[in-house]
Amino acid sequence: MLTATFLAGLILITVHSQETEETITYTQCTDGYEWDPVRQRCKDIDECEIVPDACKGGMKCVNHYGGYLCLPRTAQIIVNEREEAAAESTSGRNNVIRRTPADPHRAPPNPTHQIQCAAGYEQSDHNVCQDIDECATGSHNCRADQVCVNLRGSFSCQCPPGYQKRGDQCVDIDECTLPPYCHHRCVNTPGSYYCQCNAGFQLASNNHTCVDINECDANNPCAQQCYNILGSFICQCNPGFELSSDRINCEDTDECRTSSYICQYQCVNEPGKFSCVCPEGYQVVGGRTCQDINECETTNECREDEICWNYHGGFRCYPRNPCQEPYVLTSENRCVCPVSNAICRELPYSVVYKYMSIRSDRTVPSDIFQIQATTIYPNTINTFRIKSGNENGEFYLRQTSAVSAMLVLVKSLSGPREHIVDLEMLTVNSLNYRTSSVLRLTIIVGPYAF
Repeated sequence: MLTATFLAGLILITVHSQETEETITYTQCTDGYEWDPVRQRCKDIDECEIVPDACKGGMKCVNHYGGYLCLPRTAQIIVNEREEAAAESTSGRNNVIRRTPADPHRAPPNPTHQIQCAAGYEQSDHNVCQDIDECATGSHNCRADQVCVNLRGSFSCQCPPGYQKRGDQCVDIDECTLPPYCHHRCVNTPGSYYCQCNAGFQLASNNHTCVDINECDANNPCAQQCYNILGSFICQCNPGFELSSDRINCEDTDECRTSSYICQYQCVNEPGKFSCVCPEGYQVVGGRTCQDINECETTNECREDEICWNYHGGFRCYPRNPCQEPYVLTSENRCVCPVSNAICRELPYSVVYKYMSIRSDRTVPSDIFQIQATTIYPNTINTFRIKSGNENGEFYLRQTSAVSAMLVLVKSLSGPREHIVDLEMLTVNSLNYRTSSVLRLTIIVGPYAF
């Protein structure tokens, strides 16, 4: 005869044998507890350790008497040691099989006597009921996409990590729809997920956070200067270069093409810079301006009987004695025709030789030279005219006073070119005395406008 008695946390089952008049009493722990052969009582099962992924959605698993709780990770747990000890005490007390012979003089019971165990248990070699591991024996009915988890007296069909149960099926959990696990982008995969970072970033060691990639340190992509910025980089070029269309390489800046006024004469482009050059007879001043070289002071190649005259871009040698018969030299560059010579009566009394230099394409009108009487006589009238050298009308002589006149350039002249202009001053007195003098002006037009 079989008699069952249910107590808190345990089941006492008594088997009465009429043949041996023997009473067999054994103990079965309730769900959530298991037998502890050392302490000889039922102890709580820690489901948080044996149940995979017991809590979902970021909750933490907290073991409880006969079960477990899923609580927020910020929850504080206070354990009452007395209640815990009482729970273990009531879940099983001295749970061993005791055989009480009806008559102490009878023979001992048959050790192979069969006992009846509850569902999910089986008799062991020691005649105690032990749990059947349905997952190990294959006697479970879990689907192929589920995981069998053995329990005391039973089993549970659970989904593998990354899946959740929906009806009888396990479906993938889209972690990317849950609170953000990834810093930038989340990619869902069957049973799992992984994080991706935007361009210019890489995953940190936690595989969730994205950190900036310093492209300038890792592999400098810039041709010259590299500056790291968050998620990217920018390239810059050294002075004299500019970024190409790919924003990485540097191309030489042709400064000579940017402006035609960057150099006074000629611009020469060089890698990363430029330089200005001047024509022969000039030197570069201030990096861009051309200044005439006075060859008469540096490399005078004129003979002893010549004088050196510097002009813009060159020099010329003229005779120290420019006088021609019947004129004689009386002072530097001044020739006089002697009155004792009959030929001189029809010629200007004196010829003075002067030299001047002007730049090419000088703006007009422009006052360029003043002629003035060196000796003033009373009761005389002076008139001035261009005697020769103005066939094309480039000049105009404007009298500025009774004893002076100004030579005006009225047409632009281009060089290199030499003009010889004779300026005559005619003097007449009240006694009808006439005399004249000539200033022979040699105008040298330089080859350039500087």
